[in-house]
Amino acid sequence: MKKLVLALTGTALLVAAAVTYTVSARHDTAAAEPAAALTLAPGQLLFRDTATGRVGAVPLGDTTAKPQLSGLKCDRFATAKQTAVCLAVRPGTLPAITDVLVLDDHLAVRHTETLPGTPSRARVSPDGRRVDWTLFVTGDSYAQTGFSTRAGLYEVDTGRLVKTIEELPVFKDGNRYFAADVNYWGITFAPDGNRFYATLGSKGTTYLVEADYARYRGKTLRENVECPSLSPDGKRVAFKKKVGDGVWRLSVLDLASLKETELAEPRSVDDQALWQDDHTILYGLGNAVWAVAADGTGTPRQLVAGAASPAVTQDPR
Repeated sequence: MKKLVLALTGTALLVAAAVTYTVSARHDTAAAEPAAALTLAPGQLLFRDTATGRVGAVPLGDTTAKPQLSGLKCDRFATAKQTAVCLAVRPGTLPAITDVLVLDDHLAVRHTETLPGTPSRARVSPDGRRVDWTLFVTGDSYAQTGFSTRAGLYEVDTGRLVKTIEELPVFKDGNRYFAADVNYWGITFAPDGNRFYATLGSKGTTYLVEADYARYRGKTLRENVECPSLSPDGKRVAFKKKVGDGVWRLSVLDLASLKETELAEPRSVDDQALWQDDHTILYGLGNAVWAVAADGTGTPRQLVAGAASPAVTQDPR
């Protein structure tokens, strides 16, 4: 009996140690300055600090200010209204496992989903009612052949989980599209929380899909559109256009005319761009967050060094 008690005690200690290690691996701040109590107060540029993995923030009006770093560690981060989402891969898991953390306006965890895969993209619908994500389940790069993704979403107000949108009926040229190799990635919602866009990849071609969430059906609009990001006015999509193997250019598509405008960023950008407002687009590139005009003019501006996965908190309307 004594041996059994000792064994159970030892097991409990091991479990406690494992839990402590897992928590500290995600939220450890010992290697950096004390954590700041960040909130989703308006007028901020939030981002992932690439040196520590922690979510940081600077004022939108002064991005050269010293960043404040929270204790929250994420691989991808996004926010809208009073909701945020953090994708955090569990260290040491193989195959990879990601925790999808749904956060409130003080970055406290409201809900967690644990899913297989490596974090790739994350977004929150403009009304704050849905969070969505893309995970790599095989491969770890859009430049690789044979990669596979899972794009899913969570309804914050109802608790409904859609692990993957692979069953979304999509029509191409008026006909239902079927293929065994269909992948979706890069979901972006309209301000109404219903209309959304995503990339459909199949047979070596990518398509921009426009979908109705309530009716749960979509249609292809045009080819060679990846990682769409809908503008605040809901009229344009920023996206990355493939121009070579592993090379993409940022462009903006007018949804009414389907006219495309290449942006003034000449380098390859492998990111889901973010609209700061109707005139400015943000993106991660070369271990920094950059901004460029949405009309193709001007030159790129570096906003924050050592940063990725930008997110902005807007003034309430």
